[in-house]
Order: sequence, then C-alpha cells, then structure tokens
Amino acid sequence: QVQLVESGGGLVQAGDSLRLSCAASGRTFPGRTFTTYPMGWFRQAPGKEREFVAAISWNGRDTYAADSVKGRFTISRDNAKNTVYLQMNSLKPEDTAVYYCAADRRPWVVPPYEYDSWGQGTQVTVSS
Repeated sequence: QVQLVESGGGLVQAGDSLRLSCAASGRTFPGRTFTTYPMGWFRQAPGKEREFVAAISWNGRDTYAADSVKGRFTISRDNAKNTVYLQMNSLKPEDTAVYYCAADRRPWVVPPYEYDSWGQGTQVTVSS
C-alpha cells in the first residue's frame, strides 16, 4: 500500500504560480514501488465532479494534461525522492479546487491509467 501526502496549496492571486508536491511512502515489494507507478493529479471544485488535471508515466518520459491547463501546468516527478510535482503558472480563479494526487499501482503500465491510491488533497484558492 502506498500513502500519498500533498502539500503546497494556498491562497494566491490570479496570475500567480504555485508548486504542489505529492510525497509517497509505504510498504513496497520488489517491482512494486513508487518508481514503477504512473501518477496523476486531479482536482475538485465546490459543487463539481472531480476532474483530471495531469498525469505522468512511471519513468517521467510521458506526460498528459487536460486542455484547461495545457501550457500553464506542468507535471514532473523525482523518483529518487518518491515525489511528484505539479507546477501551476498563470493561475486563474477557475483553478480554485482541492487538488489530489493519485497512483496507479500497476507497475510500468501504459495509459489508460487506473488510479487506486489517493491522497487527502490540498486546497488551492485563486482570487481575482
């Protein structure tokens, strides 16, 4: 089982930047560690469904982003630190949401990803 803890959220103004982090920990097995898991970021705004934001392959070579954040948000990972990041630039009020990171614990899989481990989320609020 993997535990995911997000951090880096906060209150910012439109146009500002934030970097979210998601640190992974927990018991691992040979071939089943953070370094083998694709990872994703999702968000949920008040009164709305949770939506996909970005994803990254297990080795970091492939990234994917929702159209609403392309060109503004960048997902990356540091497998040596068991951490995945979401760099958010040019933030807009509509980016306000709780942001969650998630893991697909099937080693080395290719999309479509199936996320089965989730963090508790971190709040991002963007004022206009």
